[in-house]
Amino acid sequence: MTLDINAARNIASVLTEALPYIQRFTGKTIVVKYGGNAMTDEHLKNSFARDIVLMKLVGMHPIVVHGGGPQIGSLLQKLNIQSSFVEGMRVTDSATMDVVEMVLGLVNKQIVSLLSKNGGKAIGITGKDGDFIRARKMTMTRQTPGMDALEIVDIGQVGEVESINPAIINMLKQSDFIPVIAPIGSDANGESYNINADIVAGKVAALVGAEKLILLTNISGVMNKAGEVVTGLTTAQVNEMITDGTIYGGMLPKIACALDAVNSGVTSAQIIDGRVPHAVLLEVFTDKGIGTQITNKHLGK
Repeated sequence: MTLDINAARNIASVLTEALPYIQRFTGKTIVVKYGGNAMTDEHLKNSFARDIVLMKLVGMHPIVVHGGGPQIGSLLQKLNIQSSFVEGMRVTDSATMDVVEMVLGLVNKQIVSLLSKNGGKAIGITGKDGDFIRARKMTMTRQTPGMDALEIVDIGQVGEVESINPAIINMLKQSDFIPVIAPIGSDANGESYNINADIVAGKVAALVGAEKLILLTNISGVMNKAGEVVTGLTTAQVNEMITDGTIYGGMLPKIACALDAVNSGVTSAQIIDGRVPHAVLLEVFTDKGIGTQITNKHLGK
C-alpha cells in the first residue's frame, strides 16, 4: 500500500487540532438536541451517530434529546388527523397525543439502534420513565385585534417542564451508556404532555451543569441584519438583537431556550447547522467551530 503523505498530514493536523478540546472536555457533559434534516437524511444520521459515539469514547458525557416533528406530521396526515399550530406549538388533542407518543417512541428506538450500529451503547427514555420529567400544561395567550385583554388559547396536551428528576440522568451519565431522551412528560395525575424538544434539552443541560448545549437546526446560525452568520454572541447582545427585531419569528423559541440554559449555568449554547456532515464533531473538536455560540462569559470556546 502506497502511503499518501498529504492525506497523512491532513489526518495528523485534524488530530492535533482536536487534542486540546478532547483534553478540555473530558468528563464534561454536552447536551445535543437532535432534529431537522440531520434526523431524516441517511448520511447525516450516520455522521451524527459517529460524532456522539466518538465523544463518549474520548471521555465526554453526551446526552441526546430528540424531536420528531416531521415524522409526527407525516403520520397525522396519513391518519387524516388535522394538525394545526399556535405560535409554533402543535395543538395536541388526545388523538394527536397518542400519535406523538407512538412516533417519538419509535424515533427514540431508531436513534438508540443507530448509535449501537456505530459502536456506542445507548439507552432510550421518555420523560415518563421513572417520573423523569414532571410536566404541567402550557398556557398560551395571544392578542386579538380590537380586544384590550389577552386571549387565552387552549393548545391541548402541550406541556412545559415543571421539574426534572436528576437520579436517572446522573446514573446513565456516569455509565458507558448514552442517554437518548424523548420529550414527553407527565403531570401528578399521569396525564401525558408533548414538550418542545429544545425546551427539554435546555432544562436537562441546566440540571446537569452541562459544558455545552448544542441545538441542531436547519439554518447556519443566528443572522445579523446583513444576513451574515454571527459566530459569537453574549446574552446581552442576543437581547439587543431581539429588541431591535434582528431575531424574530421561529428563531425566538430556540434563542429563548439557549438564553435560559446559559443564564441557568450552562457554559455556552451553540446553534449549528445540522445539514453539515459531522456538525457536532466540527463544533466540539475544531478551533473555529460552526454556527453561533451564546455565552455569558468572554467569547471563545
